[in-house]
Amino acid sequence: MSQQPFVGRPTPITNATHTQKPSGMPIHKYGVYEQVDIPDRTWPNARITKAPRWLSTDLRDGNQSLIDPMTPARKREMFDLLVRMGYKEIEVGFPSSGETDFAFVRSIIEEGAIPDDVTISVLTQAREDLIERTVESLVGAKRATVHLYNATAPTFRRVVFRGSKEQIKQIAVDGTRLVMEYAEKLLGPETVFGYQYSPEIFTDTELDFALEVCEAVCDVWQPGEGREIILNLPATVERSTPSTHADRFEWMARNLTRREHICISVHPHNDRGTAVAAAELALMAGADRVEGCLFGQGERTGNVDLITLGMNLFSQGIDPQIDFSQIDEIRRTSEYCNQMEVHPRHPYAGDLVYTAFSGSHQDAIKKGFDAMEADAAAQGKTVDEIEWAVPYLPIDPKDVGRSYEAVIRVNSQSGKGGIAYVLKNDHKLDLPRRMQIEFSRIIQAKTDAEGGEVTPKAIWEVFADEYLPNPENPWGRIQLRSGSTTTDKDGTDTLTVEAVVDGVETVLNGTGNGPISAFFDALAGIGVDARLLDYTEHTMSEGASAVAASYIECAIDGRVLWGIGIDANTTRASLKAVISAVNRAGR
Repeated sequence: MSQQPFVGRPTPITNATHTQKPSGMPIHKYGVYEQVDIPDRTWPNARITKAPRWLSTDLRDGNQSLIDPMTPARKREMFDLLVRMGYKEIEVGFPSSGETDFAFVRSIIEEGAIPDDVTISVLTQAREDLIERTVESLVGAKRATVHLYNATAPTFRRVVFRGSKEQIKQIAVDGTRLVMEYAEKLLGPETVFGYQYSPEIFTDTELDFALEVCEAVCDVWQPGEGREIILNLPATVERSTPSTHADRFEWMARNLTRREHICISVHPHNDRGTAVAAAELALMAGADRVEGCLFGQGERTGNVDLITLGMNLFSQGIDPQIDFSQIDEIRRTSEYCNQMEVHPRHPYAGDLVYTAFSGSHQDAIKKGFDAMEADAAAQGKTVDEIEWAVPYLPIDPKDVGRSYEAVIRVNSQSGKGGIAYVLKNDHKLDLPRRMQIEFSRIIQAKTDAEGGEVTPKAIWEVFADEYLPNPENPWGRIQLRSGSTTTDKDGTDTLTVEAVVDGVETVLNGTGNGPISAFFDALAGIGVDARLLDYTEHTMSEGASAVAASYIECAIDGRVLWGIGIDANTTRASLKAVISAVNRAGR
């Protein structure tokens, strides 16, 4: 017998309640992406069990997409970062595009900046004059690859080049032959030389034609034992689901002859927002190598994100063979080189990704840490020796040089005082985000210990006691008296600081590429091991009597701490900020 609804029962939700209405958008303009017929596809059952070969194209594809392209100094900073991280294949430019890229390639070769086990790659179009110039840029290199591409997709054949399939294929064949001829002519026996070809845009090119062009290129290059060819299959514009992208790679891997001598490379862009998934599925489908950029830099929505791909492997217990252990340094260097900020929600590296604002999340994370310590103790091991299992945290933040911070959520409407809001609104201090996180932890400890509400007055008192010197009760090893700097012709700064160190009047001397660097050098003389991580400053008022606030993040004897200095003189403010951090380290 069915149950009858009783009087007053709410009307149940039905499927009809949720019927979507037509959007009215011009969907007739867009066709369905062609699927690949592989009924026995194998990639869905595959797993990624090792790191692929990586190529960073930050200096080429990433750089050409920047509002403000990298200067030679910023390019070198990026190149050195990539080398430190462990990338063994780095696309360093498009030397035939202009003197800037050509000169950069020459500089890293002539200055011996390329380690013996790193292969540089340079891009060229399939024109003879450009190929000659490209190969010229590599003279004297120890390991180098020329990357040639030409457009093979139907829209390019019809609209841009107005050529037949045979004509387009001939461009690739002739270009490959020219690369070989100029390499033979210009490069000496000291250069281990390789070749890479890209049918552009692979994901819009008919599969049988993409295969035909790649086979024709291989017929010229003749890959064999000890003579590989890299076939890069770019999703220059991401157009399909990652699953269809994987199908195309499995089809190519099955149908290419000489497969054992071919490195299949994947180069996804992020137009559909699924470049990471497309790259991972392509690896499952047979790809050997991934091209991308740190933090997904690149044209339009960007290239695939090498940070996320590598850390995804790490989070599954697979060595990415790239060192991400100092993720903040990587992010800061990338932001400097690209002149673009990394989003605070960026996977693994954003300022907020190891922060919980929700009280229930904070509670679960705290209990997870407690459980990890208890499990480790029960097994007679350290926490680092057992499997990671903390709610809401896919990896241990300290594995990438970070820490977990349960931040109090504050804003101008906060009834609990609003830490960042109070400091900015009442005291004109605009704390950097990571300093906000650090100070929020200090306030959190106060609320945990004392309970109740934290008033704006109490927030300022805690802040001043933690970061600012108190003339009536000075704390810490160092109190600043005065300081002066001179700059040599070569740009080196010499700093002299009069200070009280451990209660003794002392003169500190140091040199560096700026007053802050020189002060760190001076501090080393009294046994302080400090390294600059981040620096920012702003004025707190306008006019001739303006006061500056300087914020400095330092690594001091293995601890990461912030300091603040306030002074009418910006150099003195920065020295005070360093002293603030150093004194805090000794508390």
